[in-house]
Amino acid sequence: MLTLGMLAGRAELELAFAGGVDAARFEAVGVAGLTALTVSQLLEGEPQRRLDAGCLVLVTGLQFRGRGRAEVALETLMEQLALDGCAGLVVSLAPGAHQPLPQAIRDLSHALSVPVLVTTAPLREWAKTRHRLQESRLAGAELRASQLTTLVQQVPSELADPRAMQRIADWLARALQVQVLVSDPHRVLAASPATAAEALAPAIIHSSVDAAASSRPSGPHTRLISLGPARGAGTVLAVARGTAPFDDAEVRLLGHAAKLLGLLDQARREYRAAAETSRAARRAAVELLLDGEVDKARRVLAAQAPGLLDADTVRVFVVDVPCAHRDVAVRRCEVVTEGRALVIADPRADRRIVVVQPVRPGRPDDGVGADLTRLVAALGAEASVGGSGVYSMSLLADALREASAAQGFALLQPDAAALSAPNTDLIGLLPPRDAQLWARTLLDPLMRHDAQWEQMRETLSMALAHPYTVAARRLNLHRNTVTRRVARAAEALRVDFTSVADRIAVGLALELVTHREPPARSMTPGTPGTPGAYAPTLHSLLSSPQITAWADTLLRSARGDRRDLITTATVWLTHEAHLEPAARALGLSEATVRSHLRALEAHMSRDLGSLGGLRDLQFALYVATGKVEIAESRGVLVPAT
Repeated sequence: MLTLGMLAGRAELELAFAGGVDAARFEAVGVAGLTALTVSQLLEGEPQRRLDAGCLVLVTGLQFRGRGRAEVALETLMEQLALDGCAGLVVSLAPGAHQPLPQAIRDLSHALSVPVLVTTAPLREWAKTRHRLQESRLAGAELRASQLTTLVQQVPSELADPRAMQRIADWLARALQVQVLVSDPHRVLAASPATAAEALAPAIIHSSVDAAASSRPSGPHTRLISLGPARGAGTVLAVARGTAPFDDAEVRLLGHAAKLLGLLDQARREYRAAAETSRAARRAAVELLLDGEVDKARRVLAAQAPGLLDADTVRVFVVDVPCAHRDVAVRRCEVVTEGRALVIADPRADRRIVVVQPVRPGRPDDGVGADLTRLVAALGAEASVGGSGVYSMSLLADALREASAAQGFALLQPDAAALSAPNTDLIGLLPPRDAQLWARTLLDPLMRHDAQWEQMRETLSMALAHPYTVAARRLNLHRNTVTRRVARAAEALRVDFTSVADRIAVGLALELVTHREPPARSMTPGTPGTPGAYAPTLHSLLSSPQITAWADTLLRSARGDRRDLITTATVWLTHEAHLEPAARALGLSEATVRSHLRALEAHMSRDLGSLGGLRDLQFALYVATGKVEIAESRGVLVPAT
């Protein structure tokens, strides 16, 4: 855009600022067009319309001989120029004329901030200038239309697209040759170039939001524009350049860009609020599952993820990443497991992400473990993932503990992953029909009455996996109530829950029986001793080639350890997992036995502090060595009649 200074520099226009007018103050004023008036038109009250902003008015034929009608009309015109935002007034004088502007006109120019210039050039030169201004204005309009089209094209199909603000910032920086920063009080949302944040931060800090909201410049070539619908909004668009100031067209373009950025910012805030509400519901659901409140967790998540928690069994994965990268990793976990799992940032550990995968019948894997392993590889060397086996939904806390232990073991693996894959999970290898029939035969005394079964199933699952005090707290019961129920269950099942073997067997049966409804007729246990009655035993369940291969695989690494870890584990289990008697029997210190067990955990990728870890160790030793007793070999678990 042409400016008054540029026009004054054209020799053919013979144009200069009138005496007493501050030329430096007005040289940068842009000129958008030219309107010519004769003195006759001026005296007749022209112009009788609103003048275009940025217009330069040329008055010809004036002669100043004392204060007369022409001077009064000129003063009225200057007042209109000030109201309409015109660029200035040019008075055409005859060459060689010595008619200085009246002092009243110069004073009014200063008071109204309307620059007055004089010219002695012929009118044909001003006609050419008017044509050039029209061409420039047309080109500017075409440029603005193109810019607006391009600006609108930067708007994404989804307003919450996190990259949209950066695309608009990059485009503004290129189109206007400026530095661009979009920020709120907490963070930089977009910057172009990358150094813009450092350059524009002082302007944002030292400028009031009121000034930004009115789009007034905070510096010679800096603009701050609030993106909020009202003053006081925290998100601001800041632009600056070190060359020419912004002209009106550029200011309007910035206003349009600010409106689009404001829409994106509003969408960003609404999306974040909705996402946080969703994450809060997911966190609440996981906390309820950890406390064994499965039905409540299902109700909490019913609106957001209908049917996701309908399954009765579950696997848990723990992803560990650096604290600074966790938010990004959570979003990526949500993407790769969408519709198949719950993902939360663990509030108890600032590096940990918990992924809860419901396991449906016939779909034991669903690809979640493999997807998380690939994601961990993409996240870098400091990321790792551990997974649990399949647990009842009410035993999510046990699954989480196993997954956490596996994540620790994953740090020692080349791919930083330690998953209880289906082919290494004991329950997945048991013959389904026989396993269900064995479990229902064992638990039949508790399953005969629905109310009793529901109560006992919930209590036993917790009490076998945790100390009674912890189980009581999670069940919202008194410790004595838990103790009485466990005692009644032990009496009904004819087992001794002080025995590790009995706890493991009943715990396995509870894992297998995931519905309280009675089994189908073909799977209903027959009366022991009657002709044709078939009741599989725990020994028969563990006698398949698949289980033998599983046991050998689980113990292979431990067998290669120079310490006799297998003997330590066998003696420890023989003494009901108590350190002191096991150490005495082995002739070792308790510290040595403890270190052997920790080493065994690392070799097996199992947590021996959990019932599931103990179960896998006991069954693997029973199958591989025959030196460890299971419950049936002690003469218990005989079906009651």
